Amino acid sequence: MVSIAKDKKVILFDGVCNLCNNFVTKVIRFDKKNTFLFAAIQSKSGQEILAYLNIDTTKTDSIILYEPGVSYEIKSIAALKIMSNFEGLWKLTQIGWVFPELFRNYIYDFIAKNRYHWFGKKDNCMIPTLEIKAKFLD
Repeated sequence: MVSIAKDKKVILFDGVCNLCNNFVTKVIRFDKKNTFLFAAIQSKSGQEILAYLNIDTTKTDSIILYEPGVSYEIKSIAALKIMSNFEGLWKLTQIGWVFPELFRNYIYDFIAKNRYHWFGKKDNCMIPTLEIKAKFLD
């Protein structure tokens, strides 16, 4: 299994999804505390973490927030927990917690199901630039 520092959280994402890549770029920009690392679910590290957590991505089409030794979250809970780490207008996203998880995940699933159609998809996973390469597991 890939080695992850204890003070880091890993965001597993769909590396060919334009929406997901845009989200990762925003997280990197607003991650002032340097909390997050990233792995595409298609990458070797992503696959190792998914196997370790026993997550079947054919059954859950979601970003995954993995906090080693603590827990992992999917769908709306993962998104809200990620965004809770940011300042400014990002704090407004926390209003999402007032809605029932079933409702939030319905909206999440609807967007996830249509993301390639609406936002497009790449042929290959994003290749991080030298400036952000250290934030990716592979």
